[in-house]
Amino acid sequence: MTDIALIDAAAERLAGHIRRTPLLHAPLLDRIAGRKVFVKAECLQVTGSFKARGGWAALSALDSRARARGVIAYSSGNHAQGVARAAACLCSPCVILMPADAPAVKIGNTRAYGAEVVLYDRAREDRDALGAAIAAERGLALIKPFDDPQVIAGQGSVGLEIAEQAAEAGLAGADVLVCCGGGGLASGIALAFEARAPELRVRTVEPDGFDDMARSLSTGRRQRNPTAGGSLCDAILTPAPGALTLPILSRLAGPGLVVSDEQALQAMALAFAHLHIVLEPGGAVALAAALFQPDLSETVIAVATGGNVDPAVFAMALKRFA
Repeated sequence: MTDIALIDAAAERLAGHIRRTPLLHAPLLDRIAGRKVFVKAECLQVTGSFKARGGWAALSALDSRARARGVIAYSSGNHAQGVARAAACLCSPCVILMPADAPAVKIGNTRAYGAEVVLYDRAREDRDALGAAIAAERGLALIKPFDDPQVIAGQGSVGLEIAEQAAEAGLAGADVLVCCGGGGLASGIALAFEARAPELRVRTVEPDGFDDMARSLSTGRRQRNPTAGGSLCDAILTPAPGALTLPILSRLAGPGLVVSDEQALQAMALAFAHLHIVLEPGGAVALAAALFQPDLSETVIAVATGGNVDPAVFAMALKRFA
């Protein structure tokens, strides 16, 4: 199981291979939100997403024989790119299972890292079953997108950085809003905070209609989403919370938050205008909650998790909310 020792070890292996992303602040966003809003810009991470951390942590933890045989991952794009990049750097063959409706920029980038991309229909096919079958047939190590102790540990390095940056900025008692699919990033951050910054509290944020984590945290039971697609926030559309991540977040996180696709698009436009960063819809939901949700702490930190957005979607956000 992931703990602070595993997170610290992952952070050591990540050193020199990922970026320590900045904690940004814009007073005009404070005015819109009615509170102080800081943004952890993981959209500036290598591969454009925090997923580079978990991918590297998981692959670098494999023994040399497993890496030589190769790895497989399933992802709508950000985990795909993180695993593909790590595999290319560590000379490991790589297969990525991606939904056919994933953004073209993510499919293209994943192939550019040298991975073999296998497309599937997310509405009709079970990605877990497909991934397990390919892994068994080819003898590949499966790198899960969130329900993997080493992936969670790698994502936990974001929490270590936030804890340090919050202390440097004199921030205490803040809600830390985290875009959430299966919960790997949120649970890794929560474990890091438990050990290094217990005054910071994780709040998961999901798109309306795909709030399986919020419902699971509320009921205490693992809930599933009724459909596999239908939101612009493709990066965080998962069937259900992770079996590993939900217990961590049930113990350490506050109630989950939900925002609309429209609010995510508006947050994208505001982030570009005031922070000069590019976000994808799924990477903007935490900022949307920071800007538009009531009943949060006076200071919030929103993790901007990814910036791999198709140009047409980004143009739509700017046109609608410029």
